[in-house]
Amino acid sequence: MKAIETKNLTKYYGRSRGIIDVNLTVDEGDFFGFIGPNGAGKSTTIRTLLGLISATEGKAEIFGLDTEKEKNEILSRVGYLPSETNFYDGMKVKEILELSANLRKKDCTAEAKTLCERLELDTSKKVGELSFGNRKKVGIVCALQHNPELYILDEPTSGLDPLMQREFYSILKERNEKGATIFLSSHVLSEVGRYCKHAAVIREGRILVSDSVEKLGHTGVKRVTLRGIDSIPQIDNVKDVKTENDTVNFLYSGKAEELLKDLSKLSFDDVTITDPDLEEVFMHFYAREGK
Repeated sequence: MKAIETKNLTKYYGRSRGIIDVNLTVDEGDFFGFIGPNGAGKSTTIRTLLGLISATEGKAEIFGLDTEKEKNEILSRVGYLPSETNFYDGMKVKEILELSANLRKKDCTAEAKTLCERLELDTSKKVGELSFGNRKKVGIVCALQHNPELYILDEPTSGLDPLMQREFYSILKERNEKGATIFLSSHVLSEVGRYCKHAAVIREGRILVSDSVEKLGHTGVKRVTLRGIDSIPQIDNVKDVKTENDTVNFLYSGKAEELLKDLSKLSFDDVTITDPDLEEVFMHFYAREGK
């Protein structure tokens, strides 16, 4: 069964674009990254998936259930973290966590305690006393403490320091290894490349590509670094040229045999040819679609 499946999912806000013909498939047990800058349509897609807003056209299913007609059953099986978390400032953290558990009619005491310890969250403080990062931790615990089948997380690490980000992803990996499905939006490409199995790239409300993270990295583009060279080489199919002292590096999108032929005409001390990192791949898709 598919954990998430959308067919031509479209949402307009009046005449303004939200998302257009979004087609996504996420298998059960996947760790899926949803990549795009602010305003690309990530949050709109997520809110439509959860039935929090209605689609203009198309449809979406979670575990085979219609997201509009069977919203309550879906929400009982999902842990959702919005990009911005808001709570009553006068309530203590432990009261927020208890309220969240009670709304789900579950005793989450033990799991909440473990999560708070791992995320170093003081439950005795009032929400109004917390930093942005600690407020985000409250939202994370609320989303995770009931051990849902599917986690839908919108920019989950914004506000967390690097150590807490690493601990958070350790928790998600453990849940995923036990069979839970993880679907998270992010504009931090290194996170997606490090933790996700599959990913989709969205731009201006439309999906540009959806595939395994490994395959997304094999676009035919190479990062070439030349050391001990005194000028920028004149080679076709080159972009993103960077120079520093006697080193030049660039992205090359042509044929390998043509690159080697051009390099053979140059004088340099050393050459490195590698696959670009995910951030460079992401920018490659955006540049290609922007033509």
